[in-house]
Amino acid sequence: MTLASLAIFAFVSSITPGPNNLMLMASGANFGLLRTVPHMLGISVGFAMMMILVGSGLTQLFDRYPAIYTVLKVASVAYMLFLAWKIANAAPLRRREGAGKPMTFLQAAAFQWVNPKAWAMALTAVTVYVAGATAGYLILAAMMFATVNLPSVTVWTVMGREMARVLNKPARLRAFNWTMAALLIASLYPVLSLGAQ
Repeated sequence: MTLASLAIFAFVSSITPGPNNLMLMASGANFGLLRTVPHMLGISVGFAMMMILVGSGLTQLFDRYPAIYTVLKVASVAYMLFLAWKIANAAPLRRREGAGKPMTFLQAAAFQWVNPKAWAMALTAVTVYVAGATAGYLILAAMMFATVNLPSVTVWTVMGREMARVLNKPARLRAFNWTMAALLIASLYPVLSLGAQ
């Protein structure tokens, strides 16, 4: 029953908009599905590893050294602003061959550590569905989350790829990329508003 509930949580939290999905949509539009596969796999595997480490007691380290939260928040904001700038300035379709590169597997996996939505998902999954369970159950839950996550992120990449048909003019692609960049920046609101309280 708990795994079924976790699967539902994994699906809902993975399919809804967030930094990963916005970047995948932009990557699908700019680079296509196949070139975005390493990015997609990096998200799923990177998040599973994050969930395992959070469930293994990583949050206790943060509780002991609260300054880590501040460093993480600053790193998150800085890196997401950098990514928004890269998305906004992606090359037009006719010049994209060799003009830009999609995120790699390792970059996408590492991005989970500065992604506010990934942190919220990992903390919720561990505290609500996995707390007090064995290490084997934690690993099973993380693998199940990754399994549910992969089709969800694929949907966003395919949506971006299909939008590329409409984005066949540089002005349209530029408007799309600037919109995706603005939405990525807007996704920082929860992080920034928590800091203001």
